[in-house]
Amino acid sequence: MQLVTPDIGLLFWMLVSFLIVFFLLKKFAWKPILNMLHEREDSIDQALKAADKAKEDMKKLQADNERILDEARAEREKIFREAQEIKEKIVGEAREQANKEKDKIMNETRASIEAEKNVAIREIRDIAAELSIQVAEKLLRNELSNDQKQKELIEKFIEDIPVN
Repeated sequence: MQLVTPDIGLLFWMLVSFLIVFFLLKKFAWKPILNMLHEREDSIDQALKAADKAKEDMKKLQADNERILDEARAEREKIFREAQEIKEKIVGEAREQANKEKDKIMNETRASIEAEKNVAIREIRDIAAELSIQVAEKLLRNELSNDQKQKELIEKFIEDIPVN
């Protein structure tokens, strides 16, 4: 039963050894342990602050990325619209140029056809005049081959002359 109820001498020496261990620990171990705990606490606080800062930086970066993406999308749309406008302008100009070229070619063709037509008409007139002269010459030769026919022709011409 002595273990359950210690006597006073044992309690005294236990208290003395506890106080010696306590003072030794306080003198040599508490400060380094507490310093290590404070350092550990500070490093954890710094790590948490760094994590919060990194989290905020990530949010800022994400916001910047979204803003940059929105700007890039807007720029892409602007470039696309400008390209569409340029395409429409170029197509319109090409169409206009083609129409002008078509009109020019049509006018040149009409002028060429008109000139060729005039040349053909002149040639036909020249041929018709030449044929008329040849026919008239043959008729006159036949008509004027005898004297009686010459007299009749002269009288006919005289009758056709108007007298006022």
